[in-house]
Amino acid sequence: MENGKTKNIVFLTGAGISAESGLSTFRDSDGLWNNHRVEDVATAEAFVRQPETVRSFYNELKKDVLSARPNPAHLAIAKLQESPLYHVTVITQNVDTLHEQAGSENVLHIHGRIDQVVCLNCGKVSQALGSVTGKTPCPFCRKEGFLKPNIVFFGENLLFLDEAQNALENCDIFVSVGTSGTVYPAAGFVREALLRGAETVEINKEESAYSFLFQKRFYGPAGKIVPA
Repeated sequence: MENGKTKNIVFLTGAGISAESGLSTFRDSDGLWNNHRVEDVATAEAFVRQPETVRSFYNELKKDVLSARPNPAHLAIAKLQESPLYHVTVITQNVDTLHEQAGSENVLHIHGRIDQVVCLNCGKVSQALGSVTGKTPCPFCRKEGFLKPNIVFFGENLLFLDEAQNALENCDIFVSVGTSGTVYPAAGFVREALLRGAETVEINKEESAYSFLFQKRFYGPAGKIVPA
């Protein structure tokens, strides 16, 4: 360590890290997500048009996601957070809670969380481990019919971007794990880290669209490479 200074490490994690826990990637090559058209279940227009269909989709998805368990990659990141030598921030594109299950703190869910809902009446976010319907009241304002999965739909702004930007501005090491690096603004995070003079590391099953921006690259299962 230089001058005994704590190093700031930022992890950006994507679907690839959770795939090893049995969760499918967000969107398959045929444009479907869990056999549904993305336009039917992951847009604000779809929620306005058919809210119960959208809620039902996420209720079913929630069962699968919450039954998954963290793999060695999640556990290794959580273990690294325990070291006094490093300050570790996790920016995740995943809506699962596998980082939290592994013991991680300081996790920024920029695409939202499957175990939460946001009330479109009062704006409050609350936990929802079970099914949510149009009859489920908001625990804060008690209004029915306003609860939306706290998932960032296409066309909506990402969450925690200010916090993510702050982490990147103070980053010494930037590690991308299991993400294709093609969806903005997250795809630009590695460039931001480079501009700040950070060391950049890619861990992925295969080369990504922006592999050339990483100074170190490791290809293979995240569950083996991250702990190593």
